[in-house]
Amino acid sequence: MKINLLVIRTLNPENLKTQYEKIGFEFDYHQHGNGPFHYASEKNGFVFEIYPLTKSMKEADNSIRLGFEVDDLELTIKNVKNTDWKTLSEINITEWGKTAVIQDSDGRRIELKNK
Repeated sequence: MKINLLVIRTLNPENLKTQYEKIGFEFDYHQHGNGPFHYASEKNGFVFEIYPLTKSMKEADNSIRLGFEVDDLELTIKNVKNTDWKTLSEINITEWGKTAVIQDSDGRRIELKNK
């Protein structure tokens, strides 16, 4: 099984788009039918979308933990320094390889792993 779609919601889609671009995503701004405008990034059969909160949502769900493989972990961590990203764990060598953990502006923990 392979994940092919991930949708996160936020109060400020533009801000989150800018954050995720710092770790390598490239987004298009679009809409499906009468749905809300949102940002979407597609690479290697994986679609990552950033939607605004629904009317019934008060805040973004920050309990989800995400993980992404990046081509160059050192460069990616350098790119997020002095931005809205919060570094929770610097680069470490683990049993899964070289990893670091950062947090987006909504509080989601993102594990980055070197390819």
